[in-house]
Amino acid sequence: MSNRQSLKSILIVSVLVAVLGHPCVSETNPVTPDRTGKVVADFQLKTHRGGEFDLAKVEQPIVVLAFLGTECPLVKLYGPRLNELQNEFADRGVAIFGINANTQDSVTDIDGYMARHGISFPILKDTANRIADQLGAERTPEVFLLDKERRIRYHGRIDDQYLVGLSREEPKRRDLAEAINELLDGKSVSVASTEVVGCHIGRVSKVEPTGDITYTKHIAQIFNKRCVECHRDGEIAPFTLTSYDDVIGWEDTIVEVIEDKRMPPWFANPDHGKFHNDARLSDEEKELIFTWVENGMPQGDPTDMPPPPTFVKGWRIPKPDQIIHCSEQPVFVKAQGVIDYKYFEIDPGWTEDKYITAAEARPGTSSVVHHIIAYVRPPGTEEFDFKHAQMVVGYAPGSDPTLLRNGVAMRVPAGSKLLFEMHYTPNGSEQTDHSYIGIKFTDKSKVTKELRGGVAIQPEFEIPPHADNHEVVAYYRSKRDELLLDMTPHMHLRGKAFRYEAIYPNGSKEVLLDLPRYDFNWQLSYELAEPKLLPKGTVIRCTGWYDNSTKNPVNPEPNKPVRWGRQSWEEMMIGFFTTVDADQAADAARKSNGTIVR
Repeated sequence: MSNRQSLKSILIVSVLVAVLGHPCVSETNPVTPDRTGKVVADFQLKTHRGGEFDLAKVEQPIVVLAFLGTECPLVKLYGPRLNELQNEFADRGVAIFGINANTQDSVTDIDGYMARHGISFPILKDTANRIADQLGAERTPEVFLLDKERRIRYHGRIDDQYLVGLSREEPKRRDLAEAINELLDGKSVSVASTEVVGCHIGRVSKVEPTGDITYTKHIAQIFNKRCVECHRDGEIAPFTLTSYDDVIGWEDTIVEVIEDKRMPPWFANPDHGKFHNDARLSDEEKELIFTWVENGMPQGDPTDMPPPPTFVKGWRIPKPDQIIHCSEQPVFVKAQGVIDYKYFEIDPGWTEDKYITAAEARPGTSSVVHHIIAYVRPPGTEEFDFKHAQMVVGYAPGSDPTLLRNGVAMRVPAGSKLLFEMHYTPNGSEQTDHSYIGIKFTDKSKVTKELRGGVAIQPEFEIPPHADNHEVVAYYRSKRDELLLDMTPHMHLRGKAFRYEAIYPNGSKEVLLDLPRYDFNWQLSYELAEPKLLPKGTVIRCTGWYDNSTKNPVNPEPNKPVRWGRQSWEEMMIGFFTTVDADQAADAARKSNGTIVR
C-alpha cells in the first residue's frame, strides 16, 4: 500500500463488510425489547406467489416466523441458514416461514432473492407492515419462535456468526436452533431473547409528505455526490440510491447510519489536516436529509431533478498496455464464513525496467471483492518484505485509479514479480472471481520525476492477551526534501487507533493524520488537499493502538498474544505514504484537484 492508490474507499459496502460493520447493521447494539410470552393472534397473508397463508391452519406444532428483506446483506447470508434449519427440523414438526414487510421489496425482488439463494421455505408478503407491527418486528433478519399455542418462546437473531463488526467461521451459539431443540424436548428456552442486528424494515410512511425540502431539489444531489458511486446497479452496495423509488423504505437505515457516523465512512480527526477525499457529509447536508425524512420524504417537482452522475464504463485510465490477472485460474469464493487473505504471485514478464504512468485494478466479481492490492516483489528477494513494499495499484469500492502526470512515473525494476493480495467477502451464494489490473507505461526518456512509496513499519511486537490499549510505534526518516501526498494506515482486527506525526529538523512537531477510531473494514487512504513539505531529516512517527481484549467484538482470540503476520487474525503495524521529491519542481506535485494522483 505504498503508492497512494491503496484502498481509498469512498462508500465501500462489500457484503461481508456489510456484516463487519455494514451501514444496514446496527453498530450501537440497541437492547432488543423482549417479545417473549406474547400469544400471536391468527393472521392471514399472501405468499409472494399469491397463495393463501393462514397461521391457524399450519399443522406443525412449532413455527418460526423470520422477517427478511431481499437486499439486506445479513439476510443474504442467513436465508440459506434458515433453509438448513428447515431441513434439519422438518421431520420433527417445525415449519419456517419468511415474512417480507419491506415496502421497497416487490414480488419480483422476492422471486429473485429466493432463486439466487435457493430458498425453499415460503415467503409471505406483509404489504402494509400489519404483521410486523403486530409482532413488533423492527429489523431483518429477525426471528420469532412460536410453540403450539402460538406463544413466542424465542425472539432475536438466528445465531452469532455474523454480528456488527464481526464475522466468524462458525457460530459460537446457534441461538434459534438451541431454542427449537429445547422446545422440542419440552424444556423452557434457556436464552429466550437475543439482540437483533440488521437492516431496518422498510415501513409504509405514516407521515403525509410536506415541506419545501424535496428529493428532487435537495436530496438527490446529496446522494449523487456522496453515495451513488457504490449504491447503483452492478456495484457492491446492497441497494441502489439512484431514484426516489430506490430510497423509499431505506430512510430509517439512512438516518441511523448518518447519526452513528458510519456512512459515509471517514475516520480522520478534523482537527488535524485537510484532505482532498474527505467523504463526510456537511452539517447542512445531514440536516437536509433528517428534515426531509421527518417531513415524510416529499418527492418534489420532477423538473428540479439534477442530472444523474456519469460513470465511466470500462477503463478509467488510457487503454492499458498490459492486463494482468490476479491468478492463473478463477478463484472460488464460498457462500458463507470467513475467507482470509489470498496471495498469488504472478510473473508479468518484465525483462526491462518499467515506468508506470497509470494503473487500475478491477474486480472480476465486485459483490465479493473487499480489496485488491498488487505489490512488487523485486528480483533477488526470496520472500515478500513489507519493509520495502511498493504497490503498483490497489482497489476498494469507490477508489480511483492511479494517474501520474507532468513527467511523474513509478519505476519497477526488471525481473520484478507481482504479488496480488486478494480479500474476499462471502455474500450468501457461491461465486468465482478473476480480478485483474491494467497498466500504462511510458519511456524512460519522458520521466522527469519519480513517485516514491514510503513506509513506517514495526514488525517486532507482541500484543499481550487482554491488553485493551497496547501501543506500537514505527519511524521513517526523510533522506531528502519531499512532498507528502497521502497516508494509508494499516492494521488488522485488533487495530484501535492510529496517528501520523511529523517531527521536523528544528524540533517542532505536527500531527499529520489522527484516527481516533481505526476500522479494519474500511482501508482508507487519506489524500492531503495540498502536498506537505517534509524537509530532509524529518521523522514521521506512526503510532498504533491495539485492543486485544474481550471488549473488542472482532477480536478472534483475546486469550493469546498477537504478533506480526499477514492474516487478519495476526497483526500488522504499517504507516504507508507516498511522496515526490520536492526539488523536482513543486508544481509537478499538484493538479487541478491538489494532488499528483487520481
